Amino acid sequence: MRRPSALRRLVETLTLSFLLSIVLTVLVGYVLLSVAPGGFQAFWIDPVLEAALFAITVVGLGVAVARGAFSKEMPSRPGPEARPGEEGAWELSLELDRLHQEERRLLHALRTPKRSPAETEALRERLHEVQAKRTDLVRRREAEYAE
Repeated sequence: MRRPSALRRLVETLTLSFLLSIVLTVLVGYVLLSVAPGGFQAFWIDPVLEAALFAITVVGLGVAVARGAFSKEMPSRPGPEARPGEEGAWELSLELDRLHQEERRLLHALRTPKRSPAETEALRERLHEVQAKRTDLVRRREAEYAE
């Protein structure tokens, strides 16, 4: 399964690699112009330019291999995400807001007529779960502050 940000990450990587190739080519040309004693004629088939760009490519490839870019193993997954409400005050506030909205939605659904007893019971159970989760988050956060 791909992460939701995979397309954005792909576009960022492609853009960065394209811009870096242009910047490195310009820098190599500038260095060759300033270092060459008689000046440097900028031809794409010039062996000095090709050697400099090849050296940059080899260094980049070496760095990629050292970082494990071509390993056959999958990279390790990041650690488990913290549960909602454990990250900080902002995340706790967002989670409590979400739970409050769900609680209001469930209460509204319970007030509307024409529900079967099974549906009503399922809504009540879900409402109690949401209320318990909300109360538990508040209680745990207050306990953290009390310590």
